[in-house]
Amino acid sequence: MAEKKSIPVCIILTIVTFGIYGLIWFIAVHNSTKALANDTSDTTAGVALLLTIVTCGIYGIYWAYKRGKQLEDAFKMRGLPDSDNKAVLYLILFLVISIVAWCLIQNDINKLVDYDNGNRA
Repeated sequence: MAEKKSIPVCIILTIVTFGIYGLIWFIAVHNSTKALANDTSDTTAGVALLLTIVTCGIYGIYWAYKRGKQLEDAFKMRGLPDSDNKAVLYLILFLVISIVAWCLIQNDINKLVDYDNGNRA
């Protein structure tokens, strides 16, 4: 089930909890993109988080790229206009400052959740 989240609240909670909420947000983003794209072949959120931690963020680069591909698919499945370069954008942003990539991914998740709930703005 995809979750709509307030991006400023997620950022503040991540800072206030010294990154602990960021781990929860990571898992929520992973599960939401998987659900929105109907992707059953992707790794579980826990495995993705563990691999990102163990590889010191290297797996996170692939993770960000994969989220972009899943969101591109989700937009296309709904017939919504979308750019085809989300995956590359998320990958580059994850390399520079990962929380910005997370914010953009969450923003796209929020758009799709609104669309699915009938708020077609």
